[in-house]
Parts: sequence; structure tokens; C-alpha cells
Amino acid sequence: MGKKELSKPSASMLKLEKKLRRNIGKAIFDYNMIEDSDVVMVAISGGKDSFVMLDILLKLQKSAPINFKIIAVNLDQKQPDFPATILPDYFRSLNIPFYIIDKDTYSIVKDKIAENRTTCGLCSRLRRGTLYSFAEKIGATKIALGHHLDDIVETMFLNMFYGARLEAMPPKLRSDDGRNIIIRPLAYCREKELLAYSNLSKHPIIPCNLCGSQENLQRKNIKAMLSSWDTISPGRVESIFKSLKNVGLSQLADTTAFDFVNLSIDRTKEKDAYEFSSEKISSTNIDESLYIDTTRIDVTHI
Repeated sequence: MGKKELSKPSASMLKLEKKLRRNIGKAIFDYNMIEDSDVVMVAISGGKDSFVMLDILLKLQKSAPINFKIIAVNLDQKQPDFPATILPDYFRSLNIPFYIIDKDTYSIVKDKIAENRTTCGLCSRLRRGTLYSFAEKIGATKIALGHHLDDIVETMFLNMFYGARLEAMPPKLRSDDGRNIIIRPLAYCREKELLAYSNLSKHPIIPCNLCGSQENLQRKNIKAMLSSWDTISPGRVESIFKSLKNVGLSQLADTTAFDFVNLSIDRTKEKDAYEFSSEKISSTNIDESLYIDTTRIDVTHI
């Protein structure tokens, strides 16, 4: 594959590209994902999401007011029949720096996970450890992953339904050891838009079922739920995502995130008028002379 041939994009593709660029650019700005002099290691799996992420980041790089480098990285996990030449050829056609990391995580996963059980969890952890380590070796300051808005909302529901945790997938994350920063530039993008753009771009997609693992049934159920909401209540999934950006810890129930235990009353400040505070008592068995008129108390001596 030589240098990538450029064909005139259709009007629909240009419109979609504009929307994706806007959403990705906004996510980068909102979370300060990419800074001047950053070396961004873009993890490419061969799926539609990572291809679109790379394409749009390269376009944004040309017009960005800051300077940053992009290095494409693919982890070849030695799955049977993996088409090893597709990604190197594609990267060369774009004339961008890249690495292909050879690491046989496939054999490790198959050895550890029983037959007909999903391998995604262990596989993901092995990939993450490899990418974290390699990012340090090449001096990458950010690791860009291709998770999108649907992934984030799905993860939230998976954790709620099956893990009893109110936890999702943040657009920007520092690794537990503090040595790597992970960014998700597609955080504001819907999966259906990424699929449409990838199809129009004719990306050389590598199927994700080479390992023979079945997609996690729980995630499939969540996907089906979100898909039905898109049909019966358009905009609901986006609203759920926006709720993750508007969290009121005092309105939840986590005692480790908000100090409910030590809440105390404080009437020392000037009182604001309560809405609908004028009351009329129709009946009581309490002697009103027992009431304390707090407006006449000198709080400075209490």
C-alpha cells in the first residue's frame, strides 16, 4: 500500500467530519487532554473507533494552536489469522510514525480463561499494562484510547447493574501509579456517527472476533437497552452522559465522597427568605409561649 489516495469527500462525509471534529475538539478543550509539546500515543486496535480517532486527531493537529506529536501504536497480540500487514501499510500510507508491538497475550488469555468464557477482562488488563509500559519507553506523555460516549454510558450501567457502583469511564484519567495519563478524545461522540464516518472513509477494519471470544452478554444487554432508548426517546443517552458532568455528591449516598456524618445545623448567618414560607396554623396542642423567638437571641454570647 503506497501513499493513501485522496478522493473528494461527499457532502455527507464533510458534514459528519465537521461534527466529529467539533465534538472531539471540545472534549480535548474541556478536559485539557492535549497540551503544548505533548507526545500522544494513539492506540490503534484496527476497529472503527480507533481509526476515526487517529484520522480526526491528525486533522486537528494541522490546525491546532499548539504543537504536539502523534505516534500510532498497535499491539499485535498474536491472535490466529491476524492480518499483520494491514495496519503497518495503513500507517505508511498516512506517512506517520508508528510502532507495532508484538506480544503474545492471546496464549496467556487462552491458558487462564476457561473455554466459552469471555476473555475481554483479562485481555484488556494485559493490553493496558503493555501500553502503559511502552508509553514510558517512547516518552509519550498521553495515551489516547478510542472509547466513545456509548462506551462510557454502557460502562456506567454495567457498574450499576452488576457491580453496585456508580462509576463510569472518565474522559481523562491518571493511572493508579501516576506514571501515565489516558485520554479519550471520542468521549462526546456517538458510536453510530463513528461507524458512519468509518464506512465512508473505507477504513481497513480488522474484525474483533479473531480470538473466538463472545462479546460480554451483560454489555450486549446494555447496548440493546441504549439502542431501544435511541428509538423511543432520542437524546436520552446523551442526557445520561451529561448527568455524569453534573454530579451533586450531597444528593447521593456515598459517605466516603461526602461527609454526611458530620453535617450540623448552622443558623448564625442572615437567613434568606424561604419560598412559600408564610404558614397559617389551623390546629395545634402546643403552648405557643414555649416557642423561642430566635430573632431576639444574641448569638454572639452562645
